[in-house]
Amino acid sequence: MATASQARAESAAPWIEHRTIWRWHFYAGLFCIPFVTWLSITGAIYVFKPQIEAWLDKPYEHLNMTGQRASGEAQVQAALAAVPGSTLHDYQLPTAADSAVQVIVGKGAEEFRVYVHPQTLQVLKIDNEDKRPMKVLFRLHGELMAGDRGSMVVELAASWAIVMILTGLILWWPRQSFRLAGTLYPRLNEGGRVFWKDLHSVTGLWISFFVLFLLFTGLPWAKNWGGYLKRVRKTTAAADAKMDWTTGRSSEIAERMAKNGSMAGMGGGGGEHGGHWRHHGAPAGTSYEPIDRLTTSVGALNLAYPVLIEPPTVKGGRWTAKSDAGNRTLRVNLELDGASGAILKRENFEQKPWIDRAVGVGVAAHEGQLFPLNQVLNVITATGLIILNVSAIAMWWKRRPQGVLGAPVALKNRRFSGWIWVPIVMLAIWLPLLGASIVLVWLAERFVLRRIPPASRWLGLAYQAG
Repeated sequence: MATASQARAESAAPWIEHRTIWRWHFYAGLFCIPFVTWLSITGAIYVFKPQIEAWLDKPYEHLNMTGQRASGEAQVQAALAAVPGSTLHDYQLPTAADSAVQVIVGKGAEEFRVYVHPQTLQVLKIDNEDKRPMKVLFRLHGELMAGDRGSMVVELAASWAIVMILTGLILWWPRQSFRLAGTLYPRLNEGGRVFWKDLHSVTGLWISFFVLFLLFTGLPWAKNWGGYLKRVRKTTAAADAKMDWTTGRSSEIAERMAKNGSMAGMGGGGGEHGGHWRHHGAPAGTSYEPIDRLTTSVGALNLAYPVLIEPPTVKGGRWTAKSDAGNRTLRVNLELDGASGAILKRENFEQKPWIDRAVGVGVAAHEGQLFPLNQVLNVITATGLIILNVSAIAMWWKRRPQGVLGAPVALKNRRFSGWIWVPIVMLAIWLPLLGASIVLVWLAERFVLRRIPPASRWLGLAYQAG
């Protein structure tokens, strides 16, 4: 029930619909809190992917070398033999002369990373890419290990988290006199509900921009929104450019199948989703003899790690190479002549279509790879989100009425002000899953839940005079 001060504030500023905003914030948080907590924990770990993978690869650095290195062709053949029936996807340039060579090969819908001793050709390790720790974490974070359906659930949660943050900022805005305590910093000595309220609102204020940035920059990976973006790209100059990110699990699998030549003749298939300059795998009979020449010419460029060399897509065609750096602004794509090792074409990040550059910067920042303190900032933001969730649960627990959920009760005589439909419609267009879910929730509330008295009372759907 609204207090007298809340009622005076609402009557003084009826356009802000404080009670309605509060209800939206409450229900958005109710849905989002479990997902946001999960995304915060997994995301805070994932930003340290470079350090974690370097630690996992440490046993395959500084190997005992007693003679001359084997040829790149022999190293690739050793990797292909270790996974019978596989196709070469990428030859990764080693970080040092005594480091294991990592060769990525594909077979069907699977991809394997084979660690080969550069001199003896001994296969030191075979990793299924889908079972590598950071890949598992990536799928836990982005799709709950549930494929495209999980991706859509995460996208829906992220969409409602955006609503939660925006409504929270409106609720934070001082409606009476502005005071620093409780507005810009929490009143830590007050205790009880005041402490949790201040901790919640002040934390939300300071991290809100960064949270919104992370939520929006994570959307290109989502199955639904990523496909939405791809359709938008077709209307721009980026239509013919290959996307440098995948959109959902099916997109990733389609790309792998295309590399194996499994989708030849299917008009592009999944290859259009990836960051590779080809649609199909290397043709039968491809010679890997040029690899040594190519590693020399590409290595001299000192591209950002990791650097991948890929075979041609047609017999006698061009080889390609690229930097696959986490900081996507450092990425470079190359086309190479296998016979001479000459660089025939170079595409830097600045030459990509504007929409791809915008997404690339956002994705790099989202993964904590854009600038030196990016990882720290992302971890602070994730920690702030967890504080928001814990304080929200604490506030709800302290004020919850008996026998009901505790949602703010709607006032019968108050309606949406016209202005509020503008951001709702804009968000619904920008986030189609959010728009669809708003319609479904409204229909369920109006025609089902309000007509079941116990459910209506428990959910706070019964109107209160006011």
